[in-house]
Amino acid sequence: MAAKLSPKMQSALIWGLYALGLFPALWTFWLGVQNQLGADPVKAFEHTLGVWTIRFLVLTLLVTPLRDFNLFNGLRYRRALGLLAFYYAVMHFLTYAVLDQTLALNAIVADVLKRPFITFGMLGLTLLIPLAVTSNSWSIKRLGSRWNLLHKLIYPAAALAALHYSMATKVLGTQQMLYIALLILLLAYRILRPQVLQAKKARRLQGAR
Repeated sequence: MAAKLSPKMQSALIWGLYALGLFPALWTFWLGVQNQLGADPVKAFEHTLGVWTIRFLVLTLLVTPLRDFNLFNGLRYRRALGLLAFYYAVMHFLTYAVLDQTLALNAIVADVLKRPFITFGMLGLTLLIPLAVTSNSWSIKRLGSRWNLLHKLIYPAAALAALHYSMATKVLGTQQMLYIALLILLLAYRILRPQVLQAKKARRLQGAR
């Protein structure tokens, strides 16, 4: 049995996860400052932030099946992973709005209304906002059972992120197809999860006889 971590060690690991998780954004920004992001550094930075949003969404959704199959109990890290996905989504949008569109609100609104992949991205980001705002102990106590219901918004948000990501370029590369496939599988698992847990419970009861 693995040794139980002290609260201080758990807190240190979580803060370390935040630091490690934000490092790619800081590093890529530094590369941009050093003119090492190619001919279009803004687009490269924007793309990197979008990819890391998808990665952290995948990791957040992966926590539950890994725990269900007794592979790794990462519940204590799920909040940090979800917030990192939100932070990257916000940075991705701000890079687009500030550096790409120079805060031209008319152009941004026109893009959101006329370009479906941007529409899906904005909808996904909007769904993540209440999740980020309520990702704290006070909200869990205040909302009670409604908190779990609210946080199921992660599923449509992830689906919208997958649509946004798949439509952002005309040609799907290996990396894009991999992340999209992972998101689809993780979302599909949520549908099958009750049957998985029921089968797991049945095996446990049978083994106890």
